[in-house]
Amino acid sequence: MKAYIFPGQGAQFVGMGKDLYENSPLAKELFEKANEIIGFRISDIMFSGTDEELKQTNVTQPAIFLHSVILAKVLGEDFKPEMVAGHSLGEFSALVAANALSFEDGLKLVIARANAMQKACEVQPSTMAAILGLADEVVEQICAGIDEVVVPANYNCPGQLVISGSIEGIDKACEQLTSAGAKRALKLNVGGAFHSPLMEPAKVELQAAIEATNINAPVCPIYQNVNAQPTADPAVIKENLIAQLTGAVKWTQTATNMIADGGNDFVEVGPGNVLQGLVKKVSREVQTSSASIV
Repeated sequence: MKAYIFPGQGAQFVGMGKDLYENSPLAKELFEKANEIIGFRISDIMFSGTDEELKQTNVTQPAIFLHSVILAKVLGEDFKPEMVAGHSLGEFSALVAANALSFEDGLKLVIARANAMQKACEVQPSTMAAILGLADEVVEQICAGIDEVVVPANYNCPGQLVISGSIEGIDKACEQLTSAGAKRALKLNVGGAFHSPLMEPAKVELQAAIEATNINAPVCPIYQNVNAQPTADPAVIKENLIAQLTGAVKWTQTATNMIADGGNDFVEVGPGNVLQGLVKKVSREVQTSSASIV
Protein backbone atom coordinates (compact mmCIF):
# COMPACT_ATOMS: atom_id res chain seq x y z
CA MET A 1 0.00 0.00 0.00
CA LYS A 2 1.15 3.51 -0.79
CA ALA A 3 1.68 5.79 2.20
CA TYR A 4 2.45 9.47 1.78
CA ILE A 5 4.30 11.19 4.63
CA PHE A 6 4.78 14.92 5.21
CA PRO A 7 7.72 16.52 7.06
CA GLY A 8 7.62 19.05 9.88
CA GLN A 9 9.76 21.93 11.09
CA GLY A 10 13.50 21.55 10.49
CA ALA A 11 13.23 20.26 6.92
CA GLN A 12 13.45 23.74 5.35
CA PHE A 13 16.27 24.90 3.05
CA VAL A 14 16.86 27.99 0.90
CA GLY A 15 15.71 27.27 -2.65
CA MET A 16 12.84 24.99 -1.58
CA GLY A 17 9.93 25.00 -4.01
CA LYS A 18 11.69 27.11 -6.65
CA ASP A 19 11.66 24.30 -9.24
CA LEU A 20 7.92 23.88 -8.71
CA TYR A 21 7.28 27.62 -9.21
CA GLU A 22 9.37 27.73 -12.38
CA ASN A 23 8.04 24.53 -13.97
CA SER A 24 4.36 24.42 -13.06
CA PRO A 25 1.71 27.09 -13.75
CA LEU A 26 -0.45 25.55 -10.99
CA ALA A 27 2.41 25.81 -8.48
CA LYS A 28 3.05 29.43 -9.49
CA GLU A 29 -0.63 30.26 -9.02
CA LEU A 30 -0.72 28.61 -5.56
CA PHE A 31 2.48 30.32 -4.39
CA GLU A 32 1.09 33.70 -5.47
CA LYS A 33 -2.19 32.97 -3.70
CA ALA A 34 -0.19 32.11 -0.57
CA ASN A 35 1.81 35.36 -0.78
CA GLU A 36 -1.50 37.22 -0.86
CA ILE A 37 -2.98 35.33 2.13
CA ILE A 38 0.20 35.68 4.22
CA GLY A 39 0.66 39.37 3.43
CA PHE A 40 4.32 39.14 2.37
CA ARG A 41 6.19 37.33 -0.39
CA ILE A 42 7.08 34.12 1.43
CA SER A 43 8.02 32.62 -1.95
CA ASP A 44 10.94 35.09 -2.23
CA ILE A 45 12.27 34.01 1.20
CA MET A 46 11.86 30.34 0.27
CA PHE A 47 13.60 30.65 -3.09
CA SER A 48 16.39 33.15 -2.35
CA GLY A 49 16.21 34.36 1.27
CA THR A 50 18.76 33.72 4.02
CA ASP A 51 18.84 30.75 6.39
CA GLU A 52 18.15 33.23 9.19
CA GLU A 53 14.95 34.54 7.53
CA LEU A 54 13.77 31.02 6.78
CA LYS A 55 14.34 29.94 10.41
CA GLN A 56 11.71 32.37 11.81
CA THR A 57 8.75 30.25 13.00
CA ASN A 58 6.20 32.44 11.16
CA VAL A 59 8.13 31.73 7.92
CA THR A 60 9.36 28.17 8.50
CA GLN A 61 5.99 26.56 9.18
CA PRO A 62 4.06 28.02 6.21
CA ALA A 63 7.12 27.48 3.95
CA ILE A 64 7.32 23.74 4.68
CA PHE A 65 3.53 23.42 4.44
CA LEU A 66 3.51 25.19 1.04
CA HIS A 67 6.35 23.11 -0.38
CA SER A 68 4.62 19.86 0.64
CA VAL A 69 1.08 20.76 -0.34
CA ILE A 70 1.93 22.41 -3.68
CA LEU A 71 4.11 19.41 -4.62
CA ALA A 72 1.18 17.07 -3.84
CA LYS A 73 -1.17 19.24 -5.94
CA VAL A 74 1.26 19.35 -8.87
CA LEU A 75 1.56 15.54 -8.80
CA GLY A 76 -2.14 15.53 -9.73
CA GLU A 77 -3.26 12.10 -10.92
CA ASP A 78 0.02 10.56 -9.75
CA PHE A 79 -0.87 11.39 -6.14
CA LYS A 80 -2.95 8.38 -5.06
CA PRO A 81 -2.54 7.90 -1.31
CA GLU A 82 -3.96 4.86 0.47
CA MET A 83 -2.84 6.27 3.83
CA VAL A 84 -1.22 9.54 4.94
CA ALA A 85 0.57 10.95 7.99
CA GLY A 86 2.55 14.07 8.82
CA HIS A 87 5.15 14.81 11.50
CA SER A 88 3.87 17.66 13.71
CA LEU A 89 3.30 20.56 11.28
CA GLY A 90 3.24 17.94 8.50
CA GLU A 91 -0.14 16.72 9.75
CA PHE A 92 -1.70 19.91 8.33
CA SER A 93 0.02 19.30 4.96
CA ALA A 94 -1.28 15.72 4.96
CA LEU A 95 -4.86 16.89 5.61
CA VAL A 96 -4.78 19.37 2.71
CA ALA A 97 -3.15 16.83 0.36
CA ALA A 98 -5.85 14.28 1.31
CA ASN A 99 -8.63 16.82 0.61
CA ALA A 100 -9.80 17.12 4.24
CA LEU A 101 -8.85 20.80 4.33
CA SER A 102 -8.86 23.40 1.55
CA PHE A 103 -5.52 24.95 0.56
CA GLU A 104 -6.59 28.36 1.92
CA ASP A 105 -7.95 27.01 5.21
CA GLY A 106 -4.89 24.83 5.74
CA LEU A 107 -2.54 27.76 5.18
CA LYS A 108 -4.54 30.03 7.52
CA LEU A 109 -4.42 27.38 10.27
CA VAL A 110 -0.66 26.93 9.83
CA ILE A 111 -0.15 30.71 10.09
CA ALA A 112 -2.34 30.81 13.22
CA ARG A 113 -0.38 27.86 14.66
CA ALA A 114 3.02 29.43 13.95
CA ASN A 115 2.01 32.77 15.49
CA ALA A 116 0.45 31.12 18.57
CA MET A 117 3.55 28.96 19.12
CA GLN A 118 5.85 31.95 18.72
CA LYS A 119 3.87 33.84 21.39
CA ALA A 120 3.91 30.87 23.79
CA CYS A 121 7.71 30.62 23.34
CA GLU A 122 8.11 34.28 24.27
CA VAL A 123 5.98 33.91 27.43
CA GLN A 124 8.24 31.24 28.90
CA PRO A 125 11.78 30.46 27.74
CA SER A 126 11.94 26.71 27.16
CA THR A 127 13.67 24.19 24.94
CA MET A 128 13.97 20.61 23.62
CA ALA A 129 16.69 17.92 23.51
CA ALA A 130 17.25 14.80 21.41
CA ILE A 131 17.98 11.65 23.43
CA LEU A 132 19.77 8.91 21.50
CA GLY A 133 20.34 5.28 22.37
CA LEU A 134 17.91 4.74 25.26
CA ALA A 135 14.65 2.79 25.41
CA ASP A 136 11.53 4.99 25.38
CA GLU A 137 10.46 3.59 28.76
CA VAL A 138 13.70 4.73 30.43
CA VAL A 139 13.31 8.26 29.02
CA GLU A 140 9.66 8.39 30.13
CA GLN A 141 10.55 7.22 33.63
CA ILE A 142 13.35 9.77 34.11
CA CYS A 143 11.24 12.65 32.75
CA ALA A 144 8.39 11.72 35.13
CA GLY A 145 10.74 11.90 38.13
CA ILE A 146 11.94 15.47 37.48
CA ASP A 147 10.32 18.30 39.45
CA GLU A 148 10.14 20.59 36.40
CA VAL A 149 8.07 20.50 33.21
CA VAL A 150 9.85 17.95 31.02
CA VAL A 151 8.05 15.41 28.82
CA PRO A 152 8.70 13.08 25.86
CA ALA A 153 7.70 15.15 22.80
CA ASN A 154 8.75 13.38 19.59
CA TYR A 155 8.97 9.57 19.41
CA ASN A 156 10.95 9.69 16.15
CA CYS A 157 12.21 6.12 15.80
CA PRO A 158 13.49 3.35 18.08
CA GLY A 159 16.36 4.83 20.10
CA GLN A 160 15.58 8.44 19.23
CA LEU A 161 13.22 10.41 21.44
CA VAL A 162 13.06 14.21 21.71
CA ILE A 163 12.12 15.67 25.10
CA SER A 164 10.57 19.07 25.71
CA GLY A 165 10.23 21.38 28.72
CA SER A 166 11.62 24.21 30.82
CA ILE A 167 15.31 25.01 30.37
CA GLU A 168 16.09 23.83 33.91
CA GLY A 169 14.01 20.66 33.43
CA ILE A 170 15.80 19.79 30.17
CA ASP A 171 19.22 20.38 31.76
CA LYS A 172 18.37 18.06 34.68
CA ALA A 173 16.90 15.43 32.36
CA CYS A 174 19.93 15.47 30.02
CA GLU A 175 22.24 14.94 32.98
CA GLN A 176 20.21 12.03 34.35
CA LEU A 177 19.66 10.46 30.92
CA THR A 178 23.39 10.58 30.16
CA SER A 179 24.06 8.86 33.49
CA ALA A 180 21.43 6.25 32.55
CA GLY A 181 23.41 5.38 29.41
CA ALA A 182 22.14 7.66 26.64
CA LYS A 183 24.62 7.79 23.74
CA ARG A 184 23.81 11.45 23.36
CA ALA A 185 21.62 14.04 25.05
CA LEU A 186 21.72 16.94 22.63
CA LYS A 187 19.98 20.25 23.30
CA LEU A 188 18.25 21.50 20.14
CA ASN A 189 18.36 24.98 18.69
CA VAL A 190 14.59 25.58 18.87
CA GLY A 191 12.46 28.49 20.04
CA GLY A 192 10.59 26.63 22.75
CA ALA A 193 9.12 23.50 24.29
CA PHE A 194 6.92 22.27 21.43
CA HIS A 195 4.55 19.37 22.14
CA SER A 196 4.63 19.97 25.90
CA PRO A 197 2.23 21.47 28.48
CA LEU A 198 4.11 24.78 28.02
CA MET A 199 2.29 25.12 24.67
CA GLU A 200 -1.09 25.35 26.45
CA PRO A 201 -1.56 29.10 25.61
CA ALA A 202 -0.94 28.30 21.93
CA LYS A 203 -3.34 25.34 22.08
CA VAL A 204 -6.14 27.54 23.45
CA GLU A 205 -5.56 30.07 20.66
CA LEU A 206 -5.35 27.46 17.91
CA GLN A 207 -8.38 25.55 19.20
CA ALA A 208 -10.69 28.45 18.32
CA ALA A 209 -9.27 28.57 14.78
CA ILE A 210 -9.56 24.79 14.28
CA GLU A 211 -13.12 24.68 15.60
CA ALA A 212 -14.13 27.44 13.18
CA THR A 213 -12.62 25.62 10.18
CA ASN A 214 -14.47 23.19 7.95
CA ILE A 215 -12.79 19.76 7.85
CA ASN A 216 -14.09 17.10 5.46
CA ALA A 217 -13.48 13.35 5.41
CA PRO A 218 -10.07 12.76 3.77
CA VAL A 219 -9.74 10.56 0.67
CA CYS A 220 -7.91 7.96 2.78
CA PRO A 221 -7.20 7.38 6.49
CA ILE A 222 -4.83 9.79 8.23
CA TYR A 223 -2.67 8.44 11.05
CA GLN A 224 -2.53 11.29 13.56
CA ASN A 225 0.34 12.26 15.85
CA VAL A 226 -1.37 12.12 19.23
CA ASN A 227 -2.53 8.49 19.09
CA ALA A 228 -0.90 7.03 15.92
CA GLN A 229 -4.29 5.65 14.90
CA PRO A 230 -5.99 5.92 11.49
CA THR A 231 -9.15 7.96 11.13
CA ALA A 232 -11.28 9.54 8.42
CA ASP A 233 -13.80 11.10 10.83
CA PRO A 234 -13.68 14.94 10.66
CA ALA A 235 -14.76 15.31 14.33
CA VAL A 236 -11.94 13.00 15.50
CA ILE A 237 -9.45 14.75 13.20
CA LYS A 238 -10.31 18.12 14.78
CA GLU A 239 -10.04 16.77 18.30
CA ASN A 240 -6.62 15.25 17.58
CA LEU A 241 -5.37 18.40 15.84
CA ILE A 242 -6.27 20.47 18.91
CA ALA A 243 -4.51 17.99 21.23
CA GLN A 244 -1.41 17.94 19.01
CA LEU A 245 0.31 21.11 20.26
CA THR A 246 0.61 19.89 23.85
CA GLY A 247 0.70 16.15 23.04
CA ALA A 248 3.62 14.02 21.88
CA VAL A 249 4.29 13.24 18.22
CA LYS A 250 4.09 9.44 18.15
CA TRP A 251 5.97 8.93 14.89
CA THR A 252 7.56 5.57 15.78
CA GLN A 253 4.09 4.23 16.65
CA THR A 254 2.56 5.83 13.53
CA ALA A 255 5.08 4.21 11.17
CA THR A 256 4.69 0.87 13.01
CA ASN A 257 0.89 1.00 12.67
CA MET A 258 0.97 2.04 9.01
CA ILE A 259 3.32 -0.86 8.21
CA ALA A 260 1.13 -3.28 10.20
CA ASP A 261 -1.88 -2.06 8.21
CA GLY A 262 -0.18 -2.83 4.88
CA GLY A 263 1.91 0.29 4.19
CA ASN A 264 5.01 -0.83 2.27
CA ASP A 265 5.76 2.05 -0.10
CA PHE A 266 6.42 5.33 1.77
CA VAL A 267 6.71 8.53 -0.27
CA GLU A 268 7.91 11.69 1.48
CA VAL A 269 6.25 14.83 0.12
CA GLY A 270 8.11 18.06 0.79
CA PRO A 271 11.60 19.24 1.67
CA GLY A 272 14.26 16.82 2.90
CA ASN A 273 14.24 13.06 3.50
CA VAL A 274 14.30 12.84 7.31
CA LEU A 275 11.03 10.90 7.59
CA GLN A 276 12.22 8.22 5.15
CA GLY A 277 15.20 7.58 7.40
CA LEU A 278 12.97 7.33 10.47
CA VAL A 279 10.58 4.89 8.74
CA LYS A 280 13.57 2.75 7.64
CA LYS A 281 14.66 2.54 11.30
CA VAL A 282 11.23 1.11 12.14
CA SER A 283 11.42 -1.41 9.27
CA ARG A 284 14.13 -2.12 6.70
CA GLU A 285 11.60 -4.08 4.63
CA VAL A 286 9.63 -1.08 3.35
CA GLN A 287 10.37 0.98 0.28
CA THR A 288 10.94 4.73 0.70
CA SER A 289 11.33 7.59 -1.80
CA SER A 290 10.85 11.33 -2.25
CA ALA A 291 7.97 12.70 -4.31
CA SER A 292 9.20 14.40 -7.47
CA ILE A 293 7.70 16.09 -10.52
CA VAL A 294 10.60 15.03 -12.75
